[in-house]
Amino acid sequence: MELLFVRRSFLRIIKNPSFIAVKLLWLTIFVYGCAGQAIVYPDSLSEKTSAAISGPVAEDDVLSAVVHINLTTPDGYYPTKAALILKKPSYLRLEILPVIGTPDFFLAASPEKMSIFIPSKGKFYYGQPTGANLRKFIPWPLNIEDIVMIFSGTYPSLKEDDITYQNYREKNLLRIEMKAPSGCSQIIRVGEQDRLLKLIRNDKTGKEVYTVTYLYDEVQGSLPKKITVSMADGVTSLSVKFLDVKIEKATDLSMFDLPMPADVNAILLN
Repeated sequence: MELLFVRRSFLRIIKNPSFIAVKLLWLTIFVYGCAGQAIVYPDSLSEKTSAAISGPVAEDDVLSAVVHINLTTPDGYYPTKAALILKKPSYLRLEILPVIGTPDFFLAASPEKMSIFIPSKGKFYYGQPTGANLRKFIPWPLNIEDIVMIFSGTYPSLKEDDITYQNYREKNLLRIEMKAPSGCSQIIRVGEQDRLLKLIRNDKTGKEVYTVTYLYDEVQGSLPKKITVSMADGVTSLSVKFLDVKIEKATDLSMFDLPMPADVNAILLN
């Protein structure tokens, strides 16, 4: 009964357009069980190409940015603004920024812990960063590592051994196909200057789950300026435009550990 109450309460909160953007962020990274692991590249790729498609954010970097989120659903269009901080492989912090006032949604996750704080409700949730715990708040599976990989300018890989790779040229594009023994697969397309342009993720039946497109500012170089995730329904999409981006070497990871405020209702996620 307590978990049912928590979930219903949270869903009422995120009916606010600002929180709908958070909800879709999880939905758009829904991978039907094909979660991420370390990326392995085909031996035939050049060292330069392999390095480029691994993304402009290195393993020991922290990316921080203000992002504009534009969400389109069958119910309407919802713009919002957020502060995003991430580090590979699965460190994430997200704060929804209101037009006026202080943020009312905070999420911080590391490989060991996840915390969610909703000031207006006076509730602080904490526990393991598992899909099961996140589903207590939102009704879709998700993988934090996939979110981090996509929004750091690269792509998630398939969570299986013995991934097969094929790569070949399509005019001026390089097409790389990856397939897991379960049938889960994905295709990435790499363009000029070895920039990652598109990701297509398919489930184990071969049905498309979502696509990701990466757009670049010619002046800034290898980091995407805008990333768009489009669901297979042809309607639902999420565009994230990056502003005030900083990439710095990771010296302090405390921002991914959300302190518990005083005088709040602390709830352990089992």
